[in-house]
Amino acid sequence: MTLPAAVHNRAIALAPALLILAACGGAPPADTPLSPEAMAAVTKDAGAPKDQLARQIDDLFALPDLGETRAVVVMANGKLAAERYGPGYDKNTRFISWSMAKTVTGVLIGMLVSDGLLALDEPAPVPLWQRPGDPRAEITLRHLLQMRSGLRHTEAGDPPYESSEVRMLFLDGRDNMAKWAEEQPLEAEPGKTFEYSSNTSVILADIAARALTTSDKPEARRKAVADYLRQRLFAPLGMTSMVPEFDASGTLIGGSLMHATARDWAKFGEFLRLKGRAPAGEQLVPQRWVEAMVTPSPASPHYGFQTWLNRPIPGTPPSEHPLFPDRAPNSLFSLIGHMGQYVLVSPSQRVTLVRLGHSDSTERPPMLQQAADVLELYPQR
Repeated sequence: MTLPAAVHNRAIALAPALLILAACGGAPPADTPLSPEAMAAVTKDAGAPKDQLARQIDDLFALPDLGETRAVVVMANGKLAAERYGPGYDKNTRFISWSMAKTVTGVLIGMLVSDGLLALDEPAPVPLWQRPGDPRAEITLRHLLQMRSGLRHTEAGDPPYESSEVRMLFLDGRDNMAKWAEEQPLEAEPGKTFEYSSNTSVILADIAARALTTSDKPEARRKAVADYLRQRLFAPLGMTSMVPEFDASGTLIGGSLMHATARDWAKFGEFLRLKGRAPAGEQLVPQRWVEAMVTPSPASPHYGFQTWLNRPIPGTPPSEHPLFPDRAPNSLFSLIGHMGQYVLVSPSQRVTLVRLGHSDSTERPPMLQQAADVLELYPQR
């Protein structure tokens, strides 16, 4: 059969494009079928389309340039929606908190305030600062919780051993971390400037120990804080895997060293989502305290009481924000730990997302965008 001239000419014109498509494999391929492992990660209580949730979680593990994802747990509407682990890790693995511990310390302080053992807006009870004429006497507990004490604490240094965090944790301050942190002078007026600081969280942990025991003996300090946390927080939440670390002086290393399973980190996130309530309904810390934890500080819209907030920072592009205010509700807040540890809590979506692993500074931004893809599967309510 002879083709009409117009059709024949169109066929000739399309031939090069068809050849290119053939060389490239033809039409764009469909998504690679999900593995049984990827599909098994999602439960019947997914709260979102199961295949889409499985795909987005699989991408957290499989996509290049995101670092190594070791654990993901998603809680939706109070139920386990998804759970998956990388090779060598499982539901019984304890993962290090790094700075996620700060938010636990914030809750510890809230329980002590509720018990009447500490006062939020009075001078922080640090004996070294109470000498006549010491300007550090103006530092309040609220200043410490919001990282605006004014103390000379440099979180990151170049070289690293010049940072206050490294010196406190591993060098000259390691045996009595709180003493080293509390000895630092002011570099700004208390309350005026935000400066993120692991040293500040250790000062809070020292204050907690002094509130719970009058003894300076390391074992007495360690036991007082460990027992209080276990009885008042970890046991009611069912966080049976939690292991907090203490320094040689018996001070909780409240800025960076706690260990727990991914499931238990999810339980802690859910406790905060429920504004301080345990699964059995017990109010472990006042609701107003959790609300204060997620209220922006006067010096930093993206930080509350030892907790990161998904609030825009004026004059700062979204790409430089520690979270993603352009892609998730502003009510979202997070525990954030070194090298990519996250407990992302979105109350308006009724979702808690735990991602634990190892991502460097270049891998964390795209990894967070992938975590945002997971969260976007859940509508706001």
